[in-house]
Amino acid sequence: MSTPEPEPVPTPPSSKQEARKKRSNMILAVVAVLMVLIPFLFWKGTWFGRPLEDEELAEYLSDRDNPRHVQHALTQIATRIERKDPAVAGWYPQVLALVESPEPELRITLAWMLGSDNGSEDFREALLQLLDDPELLVRRNAALSLVRFGDDSGHEEIVQMLRPYTLLAPVAGTFRSRVEQGQTVEGGTVIGRVERGPEDLVDVKTPIPGTLEQLLAQEGDTVAENALLARLAPGEQHVWEGLRALLLIGKPEDLPLIQRVTRNGDLPQGVRQQAMLTADQIRQSHPERE
Repeated sequence: MSTPEPEPVPTPPSSKQEARKKRSNMILAVVAVLMVLIPFLFWKGTWFGRPLEDEELAEYLSDRDNPRHVQHALTQIATRIERKDPAVAGWYPQVLALVESPEPELRITLAWMLGSDNGSEDFREALLQLLDDPELLVRRNAALSLVRFGDDSGHEEIVQMLRPYTLLAPVAGTFRSRVEQGQTVEGGTVIGRVERGPEDLVDVKTPIPGTLEQLLAQEGDTVAENALLARLAPGEQHVWEGLRALLLIGKPEDLPLIQRVTRNGDLPQGVRQQAMLTADQIRQSHPERE
């Protein structure tokens, strides 16, 4: 009787293979979360969680004198969309009309809310329109929302979320600084004023949170309109959201910028890890560019 052939012993995976598999699994998990919901940038400092009945929702959505009522209505409509409420489409015409609202806060919330129904072509068209909005946070929320549609039209806006932001003089005059280099600021912080006269001061506000990386104009400098005043390193929330969006729509030319994030010791470890995951996913999606 012949002796049976011994079965081959499987080769254990190398540490590199295990690390690669672990990274791939993490990327897939992050993608799954992104496909459900990206938490957008208007949310900080607001809470509109109280449910509204239909009558109250209609009242709030029409209350143009109270932007917070309209914001509350929009968040409740987003909640109903996530719950697959078929009746919610009846509110869509009123929602879409808000694209023309003169209130920046409403357009910021709207750009977030329109990402809730990525099956609506009308919503996608509205978001494309909001990509040209004069308000920075409107454009960023619109760009992030478009990712849920599989639309990378906001790619360049998202890339800017990883770059420093430059503050410009709104008018000509004498610059009066109110913050110090290295100081962390919230969105809406007055970083200085431009003095056009003894009682004519124009505030210079940062539209986003971040850290004052460099003052480009000094106290008492005479500045022209649109002169460079300060450079702001982006806040970690904007970097985080930008990286998660680039995980899905990133391009090989984004890699040097993303790699700078991985080396930025001023950012939390979780943000730097997200940058590594995003870079790995871009390389896997574009192997021909390796």
